[in-house]
Amino acid sequence: MYRKTMAAVLAAGLAISVNGVSTYIPAQAQSASASSTAFDNKIIKKISADNMYNTIATLSAQPREAGTEGELIGAKYIKGKFKEYGYETELQPFPIYEAIRNNVSGTLEINGQSLNPYVFSGSYSGEVTAEIVHVGLALDGQVPDNVKGKIALIERGGIAFVEKLQNVIDKGAVGVILYNNAGTGNNVGVADPGQNIPAVSITRAQGLALVEQLQKGPVEAHLKVTGSGYVEKTSYNVIASMKPNKNRDNGQVVLVGAHHDSVSGGPGANDDASGVSAVLELARVMAKVPTDTELRFVTFGAEEKGLLGSYHYAGTLSEEEADNIVAHFQMDMIGSKDAGGDNPAGGLIMYTIDGQKNLVTDLAAAAGARTSEVIPYGQLGRSDHQPFHELGIPAALFIHSPVEPWYHTPADTIDKIDKNKLQQTAEIVGASVYQIARPDTPAMEHARVAPGPVPYEFEDRPVQ
Repeated sequence: MYRKTMAAVLAAGLAISVNGVSTYIPAQAQSASASSTAFDNKIIKKISADNMYNTIATLSAQPREAGTEGELIGAKYIKGKFKEYGYETELQPFPIYEAIRNNVSGTLEINGQSLNPYVFSGSYSGEVTAEIVHVGLALDGQVPDNVKGKIALIERGGIAFVEKLQNVIDKGAVGVILYNNAGTGNNVGVADPGQNIPAVSITRAQGLALVEQLQKGPVEAHLKVTGSGYVEKTSYNVIASMKPNKNRDNGQVVLVGAHHDSVSGGPGANDDASGVSAVLELARVMAKVPTDTELRFVTFGAEEKGLLGSYHYAGTLSEEEADNIVAHFQMDMIGSKDAGGDNPAGGLIMYTIDGQKNLVTDLAAAAGARTSEVIPYGQLGRSDHQPFHELGIPAALFIHSPVEPWYHTPADTIDKIDKNKLQQTAEIVGASVYQIARPDTPAMEHARVAPGPVPYEFEDRPVQ
């Protein structure tokens, strides 16, 4: 597949200068450099920052927190625009689970003494009286069998809370008391849906005192959690696809994404109505353009809840479908006038999960050299490119970094959006996508117009 053979186009060639940036064009592509720019123009000349700005204004009129009516309104709007542009569209629902934190209470009584525990976020509501068994860190394979029917006393550390909880559940524990591994606080602990035993946390001092008591003999505890648990809600992915003419179809798919949900109470103009606006604009521009590659545009729900929408979508792909996706371009927070600091290119950077260059970053660096300027790459997860990287698909996140002061606040509003930054990112991503999708590049190593590779550097740039 194309993603496995990109190195074949990087042959010896000529160094030139584009916008003051040293650019390297392979021998077979030198005569095609002007043609490559001409092909870019078929896309970038049609991109309208005004259209993107208007999309942001519409989506940011209300918060779009996953699982709310606001998200559904936004998702339906996006789906309607895709359909208007002629794409096959799907509104893909998936369940999300939100921990209940209102009116939650927990009690823990040991030897007649009442402690004041913290209830795990999402803990099952239940009541149990049983002996306590100390199981250390509750690592996989190290939980004793005698915890069955007992309350497990666990030390924090080593592995995630939900793994600790599952390890003792698998051995038959009926409750959990977790004690901290440092400090004086106890407000730690998370349970997953389906982990149906009550779970609370106590301080380190309380935990060590309890360990000492257990060394002297059996200790019984009464544990009760009320009002806690999870409520199931529905979030959505919006999927749009357009296949090429059957006579031209090479079986490849290029995927362009953004997330449409916002944080609670946040209008999410930049995070990430800006990314969605570019997805919709590129879908509009490319709807009538001949290709030999399927164009697939997806906006994901519940990114702010832990990349839930992109993981759900990625999980629906068969091995063959995943192998056919040659590249994933993810746009998140691409429009804030206050982001990027004093970094070149307005702070635009490409992040990969492993901090390594890939097909997406190679194409986008070359496109940047042709359309504006070369952009760097770095290493970062935290967005919807991650599930696709895990499937072996070349993927990168496009973002202006460091992020703006208004990140994840109610002040993330339309007046903070810079149309030039929207245009910049959409042009780079659009030119890169078209480099893959246009009919004269059925397999890049045989292309008449190959992408000229450019030198671009790694930057260890924090996003916040």
